[in-house]
Amino acid sequence: MNAVPLPRRLFAEFLGSAFLAATVVGSGIAAAQLSPGDVGLQLFENAAATAAGLFTFILMFGPVSGAHFNPVVSLVDASFGGLRWRHALAYIPAQVCGCIAGAIAANAMFALSAVSISTAHRASPAHLFAEVIATLGLLLVIFSLARTRRGALAPAAVGAYIGAAYFFTSSTSFANPAIDVGRMFSNTFAGIAPASVPAYVAAQLVGGAVAIGVIRTLYPDITADEAAEIMLPHHADGSVPAQPSRGNVAEG
Repeated sequence: MNAVPLPRRLFAEFLGSAFLAATVVGSGIAAAQLSPGDVGLQLFENAAATAAGLFTFILMFGPVSGAHFNPVVSLVDASFGGLRWRHALAYIPAQVCGCIAGAIAANAMFALSAVSISTAHRASPAHLFAEVIATLGLLLVIFSLARTRRGALAPAAVGAYIGAAYFFTSSTSFANPAIDVGRMFSNTFAGIAPASVPAYVAAQLVGGAVAIGVIRTLYPDITADEAAEIMLPHHADGSVPAQPSRGNVAEG
């Protein structure tokens, strides 16, 4: 096994979270500009870009950090032993800072103010319930694939789930506290007002807690090794499977 140092994993989580937020915010800005007055088409464009982006970002950064990009994913992974708690707690600020940086970058790419605090209030009871469901579903996708040794499908499955959840949830499926914080910094199509963020985060944490119970019920024998394989193979000690050398490949 080749150990991946924690700083490298934190950098991967920062970059992946930044790319994710830039995609969510940037595609929302582009959609509003390209399809003015058609909210349904704007949402479709935003969802399609986010789904495709998630697929590629998980492939890019998964072998280094596990491609969590989401504090709830990291906390639930730690609860199953797939990630050390101290590493999970280190992942969270990297994810939050990455999402803030990505939102600011998206604003700048479209010649907007680098920071513009959103005024979009979203925290209705229906939206909060939707966030519980969205987060629960996301975690079920991730951990069911890991438990059944189908983790290689996670990049496509997670992207597809989030793309679908944009439309089947009233909240458009944030399902990620780091994204909540990042999207505060863009007063655009994908933004969320700071006053709505604490309730969204709380709903997502509730979704994570419910997911732990549901996963333990569906898969009572889930192991730490299986939890360590979420998204793409990574391990609680920060290692990834060793790759064959060029010489070995040539000999094969």
